Amino acid sequence: MPYHFVPKLNAKTNGSLYVIEERVKMTGGSYVGFLAHDNILESTIRVYTGSKYTGSLVKDVVVSIPAETPWRRQVKIFSNADEVYVTYETPGDVVEADDINGLQESLAATQKEIEDYRTNGVVDGGSFIGE
Repeated sequence: MPYHFVPKLNAKTNGSLYVIEERVKMTGGSYVGFLAHDNILESTIRVYTGSKYTGSLVKDVVVSIPAETPWRRQVKIFSNADEVYVTYETPGDVVEADDINGLQESLAATQKEIEDYRTNGVVDGGSFIGE
């Protein structure tokens, strides 16, 4: 399974915050998942049916804080819209072991594929041909 790379936000040392908007696709009227960034100020989380605070405000939102990763936020959103927009503020991200492990697994899988093609096939103009 490919690793989903989310660009990390450097922590701001001057006390200012990033304002983030995430588009979330709803499935069967709900969404459950982690927000992309860390250290989110819970009081700033807002969900709307349109981008940039447009559309209807979605009030059926539950925010959870995982015990093992208290810098992360999981949301449960309930809405009949096809997609919603989650806006929040954060001072920046934490780099977790899971982030590094995902990168290492992705790199190792790429190296394995290259070695397999080096051994069993040739690269021809960007396509792989087995011999």
